[in-house]
Amino acid sequence: MFPLRDHNPTRVTPLVTRSLIAINLAVFVFELSLGPRLRGFYGAFALVPGQLTNAAHGGAPLAPVALTLLTSMFLHGGWTHVIGNMWYLWIFGDNIEDRFGHARFLLFYVVAGAFAGVLHTLTNPASSLPTVGASGAIAGVLGAYAAAFPRTRVSTLLPLFPFFQVVELPALLVLGFWFLMQFASGTLALAAGLSGGVAWWAHIGGFAFGFAVLRAAGRGTLFRPARMV
Repeated sequence: MFPLRDHNPTRVTPLVTRSLIAINLAVFVFELSLGPRLRGFYGAFALVPGQLTNAAHGGAPLAPVALTLLTSMFLHGGWTHVIGNMWYLWIFGDNIEDRFGHARFLLFYVVAGAFAGVLHTLTNPASSLPTVGASGAIAGVLGAYAAAFPRTRVSTLLPLFPFFQVVELPALLVLGFWFLMQFASGTLALAAGLSGGVAWWAHIGGFAFGFAVLRAAGRGTLFRPARMV
């Protein structure tokens, strides 16, 4: 189940969403230019759960390690990783930016990503593997979208083997299915004691954060729709 586009027009130009996509792509191109120096770059700017756990317990200065909760959001591990993340942000980010307004959307995005990183660390406290990607922050956007626009139609590619078919489905079904897949995978990984690979619990935490924030805001009571600009 792969979303192609939503049918949910916006009233404002999604400046923050477009800027985030541009920054992520620019950083990834920079990563490609580093060659063998990429390992050191990840060492400085990727989130390493074990290092954050150690710093939180006083084993190292906390501030520079905690900063990787932010910097890791703009790093990616390959073309499929960055394109997949930016595709979801392109489809669903504009409507959440429209709902929150530019500045509040940026704050929401950053906090969702940081929350996702913290939950990933709590579920993998001793991991020494660098974690990179905007997935946690974008999962927050997906959670907010599911809460704000559950009935919006989303054109979705369904693999009805041996064929593929495009159908329009409610956003809550598309994004709810995505969340259930993350939750099932994350639960299995935890049960098996696996700490590598995909940061499932970052996705789960980001989505839950976004959904809860939108619900708590009364679908626009706190985060009022942005005005036309």
